Amino acid sequence: MLTVLIAILLGVVEGVTEFIPVSSTGHMILTSKLLGIDEQSELLKTFEIVIQLGAIIAITVVYWQRILGLLGLSSETVQKGLTPQKRMNVLHIGLGIAPALLVAFVAKDFIKTLFSAYTVLFALIVGGIFMWAAEWYSSRRKPEAQSVDDITYKQALLIGLYQIIAVLWPGFSRSGSTISGGLLSGVSYRASADFSFIIAIPIMMIATGYEIINNIHMFSLDVVGLFALGFIVAFMVAYAVVVTFLKHIQRVRLKHFAIYRFIVAGLFWFFIME
Repeated sequence: MLTVLIAILLGVVEGVTEFIPVSSTGHMILTSKLLGIDEQSELLKTFEIVIQLGAIIAITVVYWQRILGLLGLSSETVQKGLTPQKRMNVLHIGLGIAPALLVAFVAKDFIKTLFSAYTVLFALIVGGIFMWAAEWYSSRRKPEAQSVDDITYKQALLIGLYQIIAVLWPGFSRSGSTISGGLLSGVSYRASADFSFIIAIPIMMIATGYEIINNIHMFSLDVVGLFALGFIVAFMVAYAVVVTFLKHIQRVRLKHFAIYRFIVAGLFWFFIME
């Protein structure tokens, strides 16, 4: 049953975990189990789609200038007529999202069978190891791409291919796989994070839009207020988390998130799972 308290709590969980490499899907599944909520409830799934949209809007606000630049509408381009020799463009974005979208479309029915607390716990552990290893590997070489505008088409495609892991394995973390993929492909930590967040906007807009259309019948008057509450909470929290993460990115490394993932997996395995 969806209540005001649960709507707020799930909105906070979504906002905190959507863009940092800890897996929002995994945390939503584990939180639902912790609260004793039916994970397969159609109402809950629709609510999760709505609050995810709130998080997407938040990241769009954070990167609004970059988005305008991609569309050729940035103030720099319009007012000064400047065209940088090197700039991330829509082809980079397309290469970054196409592999995941293709796999999600082809394997959508199979992927739904993988949503369980046990799958998430293993994904948290394996994903944490992968992230830590990627960061260790990256520390032993100088990044070829220091900013998103230095990312090559090949690197964008490689990051897109790494993103498939998160699509096929709930709990692995989309941002965790893409940031790690960036590090393994010769992209700096900050540039990997920026690219991960930027490509999240179109891929999540497409996925969320598709799910909202399929679940539009769930938007009844008796729950729309709770949907709006969760949306607002997720938006505010996601915005604050992303801004804070980017501000302190050099102090908060992937290994710190990996350690957190190990702790969460261990606690749930020993004290929550039956």
